Amino acid sequence: MTKPKLMAIASVVLASAALGGTSLLQTMSPVARAATKAVSIVYPAGSLSTFDPLTWSSQILIDQGTTLEGLFGYNAKNQLEPKIAQSWEISDGGRVWTIQLRHNARWSNGQPVTAEDFYYAWMRMDSPSNTDGATWESVVNYVLNASPYKAGEVPASKVGIKVLNPYELKITLTASVNIESWLAIAGSMPLYPPDVQKHSTNWWLPQYFVGDGPYILKSFETNGEDVLTRNPYYVGHSGEVNVGNVSQINLIPEPTVPLEDYESGALDAAIISTPSDYKYALAHFPSQVHKTPEALVNYLGYDHSPDPSALNSALVREAIAMAIDRAPIVDPVLNNMAGATSVFAYPGFPTYTLEHNPYGYNVANARKLLAKAGYPDGKGIGQLYLYTFTQTYSPQSISMAEAISAELKTNLNLNFKIEPMNTTEENTLMYEGIDPGILPGYSTDLGVSNWDSTVNWPLQSNQWEGFYGSIGPQAYRSHTAVWYLDPYDPRNVKAFGNPTNTHGGVTYATWQPLIKAAKADIAYIDAWTARQPAAYRAALIIPGVPTLTQDLNLYLASYKTAKTAQAKHQDWEAFWKFVGTYSEGGGTISLGINGQAWNDQHEPPLVANERMWTAELANTPSASQSAALAAKIADAMIQSGYVIPLNYGETVYVAKPNLSQVVANPWQMQYFYQLQYMTIH
Repeated sequence: MTKPKLMAIASVVLASAALGGTSLLQTMSPVARAATKAVSIVYPAGSLSTFDPLTWSSQILIDQGTTLEGLFGYNAKNQLEPKIAQSWEISDGGRVWTIQLRHNARWSNGQPVTAEDFYYAWMRMDSPSNTDGATWESVVNYVLNASPYKAGEVPASKVGIKVLNPYELKITLTASVNIESWLAIAGSMPLYPPDVQKHSTNWWLPQYFVGDGPYILKSFETNGEDVLTRNPYYVGHSGEVNVGNVSQINLIPEPTVPLEDYESGALDAAIISTPSDYKYALAHFPSQVHKTPEALVNYLGYDHSPDPSALNSALVREAIAMAIDRAPIVDPVLNNMAGATSVFAYPGFPTYTLEHNPYGYNVANARKLLAKAGYPDGKGIGQLYLYTFTQTYSPQSISMAEAISAELKTNLNLNFKIEPMNTTEENTLMYEGIDPGILPGYSTDLGVSNWDSTVNWPLQSNQWEGFYGSIGPQAYRSHTAVWYLDPYDPRNVKAFGNPTNTHGGVTYATWQPLIKAAKADIAYIDAWTARQPAAYRAALIIPGVPTLTQDLNLYLASYKTAKTAQAKHQDWEAFWKFVGTYSEGGGTISLGINGQAWNDQHEPPLVANERMWTAELANTPSASQSAALAAKIADAMIQSGYVIPLNYGETVYVAKPNLSQVVANPWQMQYFYQLQYMTIH
């Protein structure tokens, strides 16, 4: 499972207060401050040592939309809209996108923006010689044969990116997926080939820079102040507001006292990162304080313990969900720098109005459910645990856990012991499978969305379905727990032999148990797949990927071609891992087809549905269908009581009264982006 980038609870809330520090007044350039309609704003977190979108670091928030413009982009309300794309057609079940470009888009040197410019940038990102290319955050990640090309296994001609004519681009994907959001991120921006080819390592420096966005780079200082000015040749998409009226944007390194610099006039907009600064701003210039939701939901997640407990009862989990009052957690615990939510979404998110939580705050009904489950007034449940981050890493996480624990003690007479964990341990608990060291309870978890990808629209509410046995009846959890606890599933070792035995597989007779099991498992999985809904089958059967029977035949052929006993054993060991299940360590497993067949037969309906809907979500090109599927996934998890949404993060910032269209980035980096929309009144 891909791990989302971790953020602490609305990390704008978590930073420690800094009342003293260096001011910008002495470091600001007088020329920059004197510019007509100039805006000074802090650039994204971290160092700023390049403007190349190739690598995934701070500059991407400026590349994306401000200095470079892609086929799609975001407006000032963080909504997707076409930019260079004029129109597009989707065919072959969503796997082929044919995009027509506008003819009037221009680079900052006046040259037209063409399909070749996108092809060049994407192939540069995917080049085998370019080890720094962040293909995992680019549309290239979904392109047919992009990964084999990156690995040097196929030629460039096999990659599913084709230029049909100067203003038409054909993209063939590995599977059906909506790529509009992927075409909007920095890794999918076009580049001007002559510029990059002539100055391959520093083409983005002001003296060389050629961009197609509303602004271009005028001056640059490594990790210092940078200046952007208007692109004189910029033409935006007709019918859209593409740019504000700011003539110069001064990008300032993050100061230690941003609010003081804002109040003094050195900054025109600044992020508020501490409760003390927030209170000060509300007291002194409340009309200049703004809050926007972030793509982050804090929630209670069901534990990954294999041990039986009262939490196995859906009634108990539902009672707990109904006994938590979210308002006191947001204010005062989180200093009102977050928003309460009962779903895995926030205002403005595509699924916000589609998700439903049936468990409103109702202590009386919660107590009835607990009694119905056989635990009146909490009697018989015993000690439960609430795992959270340490005080040092996340003070608000501890405060939130304390508030939840107190509410559940008062409302249901449940005893939760708070167990702080370091960042690595808490990440393991959130993002990996069953953990024998964890005791029954919950953990304070995070759900995030990386750059508004439709695949991430459930905001990780469904991450448990990827961990076999993490949710479901005790018998199911107990069976799958073995997969995590041993290097090799002992049941498979008993049936097929031990992969560590160097004599295994040397004779063909030792292959027979695996061959017999593989044929039976494949027959079951194929029959099971044929019974699934058409949309799920389409997600499971990917064109060009070998079938299980074809894989089996390759393993059988390997024995015949192996020349030595060692080679035969190595081929047998690989075959064993194809059939059997083994732990990869760190709470992750590789599920062989024998385990897959068992799981398909025994997994509870909730897990089966979650897995099906998640696969379909990753295989639909329709944004509206993606939103409906994501909402269905989140609702199923919420209504099972396995996850309890609590609040969403908020970016809190201040902006001068004469400055509007300041856009805070909601996708995990709490800084400003889409700077092109800023407008001075």
